[in-house]
Amino acid sequence: MSALLSGYRVLDLTNVLAGPFCCHQLAHMGAEVIKVERPQGGDLARQLGADPELNRDFMGVSFLAQNAGKRSITLDLKQPDDRRRFLELVKEVDVVVENFRPGVMQRLGLGYDTLCEANPKLVYCAISGFGQDGPLANYPAYDQIIQGMAGVMSITGAPDNAPYRVGYPLADTVGGLTAAMTINAALAERPRRTHFIDISMLESVLATMGWAVSNLLVAGKEPRPLGNDNVTASPSGTFRTGDGLINIAANKQEQFEAVCQVLGHPEWIADPRFAERQARLEHRSELTRCIETALANDTTEHWWRALVEAGVPAGPVYSVAEALAHPQVRDRGLIERFEHSTIGRPLEVVSGGYRIDGRAPRVANPPPRLGADNHELLPAHAANDE
Repeated sequence: MSALLSGYRVLDLTNVLAGPFCCHQLAHMGAEVIKVERPQGGDLARQLGADPELNRDFMGVSFLAQNAGKRSITLDLKQPDDRRRFLELVKEVDVVVENFRPGVMQRLGLGYDTLCEANPKLVYCAISGFGQDGPLANYPAYDQIIQGMAGVMSITGAPDNAPYRVGYPLADTVGGLTAAMTINAALAERPRRTHFIDISMLESVLATMGWAVSNLLVAGKEPRPLGNDNVTASPSGTFRTGDGLINIAANKQEQFEAVCQVLGHPEWIADPRFAERQARLEHRSELTRCIETALANDTTEHWWRALVEAGVPAGPVYSVAEALAHPQVRDRGLIERFEHSTIGRPLEVVSGGYRIDGRAPRVANPPPRLGADNHELLPAHAANDE
């Protein structure tokens, strides 16, 4: 795949997930990403993950997941000599990404204005929980805090068990994607100028909640948890079959009618409880009972194939392991494999999640050990190589 960001250099000062995921995307697009880490331990993600031995070795699974293709140097930005070295690097890069609390870089003497004096075409991206200003700007924020405050948890789960947190770090990931998208837009500007990109994880998540937010803003309807049901259509959700679960998304009238035919109940089409979209929403529970009674007569695999052949979007409910093993995922190159990795054994991680010109993105090297590139990138900084 062509390296679309080849020739661009990024200083990645970020920790844990939102910032590292942003720079993970930039690296897979071809940018040279230099991770700037504390000499004592580096990115906290190096100590996080399900393998305790890797955590002790500062190569935790959480770090491995988001840092392939990057280089690592160690600098203590509280020390004058290392701040000077950092400013020398800034002169030679295109992007700086950080996810400190607002004001930290300024207090270090490395704020936006200072860095732009060193590099008048610098794209500076600051990722934080709430943005660089406002009453909560200096509050700490992790993914779960943002999910709760954005309203995500309030509409996740069923009416009898909500609020629920989404089962992976949604807010961190959305914040990282938003940052990567905005950085790319800034780099595409001609002629290029310096920009300060202010990414609020809270706002990034709210921006992805368009339907839920707009139903409140425009229609005055408060979003509420519906479990696996679709707020706009019925039958659209998860249903029990003879051996498990199936997702059915019959969002159009003709799709509902096809469901009725496949399940052997064409009489539902004219039933006044189900005949029209609004009626089906008002009688969702009754329709679900009818559908699950029919689905109980066969397996998820049977009904999946039958519904898809009839033009109805449907699919099984997989575990993560089942999803990764499916040929649709397995054969498209999503998983990136390093036969010789920095953890002493082959390593598999998720790449960019897209294809360009028919090929999945790849990076040249596995996630780096802490300070692995000090000798090359900081030749006068051998003291931090250990």
